[in-house]
Amino acid sequence: MMVLSGCSIPKLYCASPAPVMPGDFNGTTTADNVADVGVCEFFGDPMLTDLIAEGLASNQELKIRNQEVQVAANEILSRRGAYLPFVTVGAKGGFDRTSRYTPLGAAEDQLTYPGGGTFPDPLGNVGLTANLFWRVDIWRELRNSRDAATNRYIEAVEIRDFYVTRLVAEIAENYYELSALDQRLTYLNQTIEIQKQSLEVAQAQKDAARGTELAVQRFLAEVRKNESQRYIVSQSIIETENKINFLVGRYPQHVDRQSWGFITLDSQVLAVGVPAQLMQNRRDIRAAERELAASGLDVLVARARFFPTLDITARVGFEAFNPRYLFDPGAFIANTAGELVAPLINKKAIRAEYLSANARQLQAVYDYQRTVLNAYTEVVNRMAKVENYRRGVEIKQGQVQALEESVSVATNLFQNARAEYVDVLFSQRDLLEARVDLIETKQQQLSAIVNAYQALGGGYLLNNAGMTYKDVRCLPPGYSLCESVQSGSATGEMELPVPPTVDGQPHPATPDALSPTSLDQVEVEPAAEVTLLPAINQPGKIVKYHGANEVPPEFAMPERY
Repeated sequence: MMVLSGCSIPKLYCASPAPVMPGDFNGTTTADNVADVGVCEFFGDPMLTDLIAEGLASNQELKIRNQEVQVAANEILSRRGAYLPFVTVGAKGGFDRTSRYTPLGAAEDQLTYPGGGTFPDPLGNVGLTANLFWRVDIWRELRNSRDAATNRYIEAVEIRDFYVTRLVAEIAENYYELSALDQRLTYLNQTIEIQKQSLEVAQAQKDAARGTELAVQRFLAEVRKNESQRYIVSQSIIETENKINFLVGRYPQHVDRQSWGFITLDSQVLAVGVPAQLMQNRRDIRAAERELAASGLDVLVARARFFPTLDITARVGFEAFNPRYLFDPGAFIANTAGELVAPLINKKAIRAEYLSANARQLQAVYDYQRTVLNAYTEVVNRMAKVENYRRGVEIKQGQVQALEESVSVATNLFQNARAEYVDVLFSQRDLLEARVDLIETKQQQLSAIVNAYQALGGGYLLNNAGMTYKDVRCLPPGYSLCESVQSGSATGEMELPVPPTVDGQPHPATPDALSPTSLDQVEVEPAAEVTLLPAINQPGKIVKYHGANEVPPEFAMPERY
């Protein structure tokens, strides 16, 4: 049966190899990596880090990702139970009356039970039994399925952690946009005040017959234009504040932030490290790697269905026609059986599932290759953007300084009737446009720095002491990450608040405040060594993983993940 089943297994398809990752980022490498810098130390802004902490505790999308992790954890329990024996207990009762004009009924009419009595009519039947069913996992089909579920659980954790890094970057990006809008509003107000002064001068010159109504109306139109623009910027401020409020999981309210002049993120040195570190620091790459391992195990699961299955059943208990005899030794019953079954003819469904598993494995290979390529490209693009916008900011600062001087000169000349109003009008307009361009360029530079930090894998560590998202899920509202670093010991250790408990157990009404289950020292049993794809370093095998996100062999339901 084994030979006949194994001979019909179709061949697998192989993936095309990926291009070799370069050893540097377009000629740039550093000894350090900014991905190892915590959020508190990288941004250096308590107001921003408080927003980030609140977002990690209250963001609804992040809570959805946590439940996806829980679903994946439950799948492990389901798969783990599949390869263990199933034992059930049951009771039954009923009666049966057979016609005496049939061979069976005529024979029963002549029978007596031990003790000399005759069986009643109708004949009762009661029983109490324990039943066992066990599918022996000869080809590791069920255990490979369990290991695939374990990898997908860790994949769900990595996807959740990748969202954490994107959430940190998105909050920071909107925070800097908000500060930039504040500064733009400040410049608008300053320009309006200067233009109102020029309007007063033009009106005075007209009254003194040294000017015309044209100058008055042109200055008045410019003032009205900027006053209208001020309301548009104010609306943008409201919308940006509410973007941040949505990300941190709260209703619209004022967002505290630093003024534009106190933001120093552009002084942060971006150490890129080497490209190979992306494999460890980027959570999306680590998630794609886990999916690749799980899809390889799925192929082994589908392959095992070509071979015979061994099912063992057994039953023990008591059975009698009357409950009073149910526990008599003579009422004891027992049986056991084994069944070996193999597919022989019409295995198209099994072949189709096997080839589909191979196709999904190829998808996982190409998705992994694409994820690595995308991560490298993101780093190169964003690092180049940081440098180019930095140079652009330096040039625009010189432009703004020159225009500020030109406005001062033109205003003095106009007030002394030595320049036309058009010179003042144009110089003020050019200064405002240059200031707005400078703010937008600086904002884009800050955004590029934040995105480069995220592209390198930054945002997972919340501070240099090693605090991560798992450590802040049970923190109370308003807890400051940066204050925890400053108030910690000299070794960087922090005392975290203890979540509420009931009789020593986590409070059932606060699922986000559950204590963590240790997930260290993982050792997943190796799968059968079957060559699946030459492009995979260890085809068909699960290596031993050690780390805080993995699942131990004796898997217990994680209370916090």
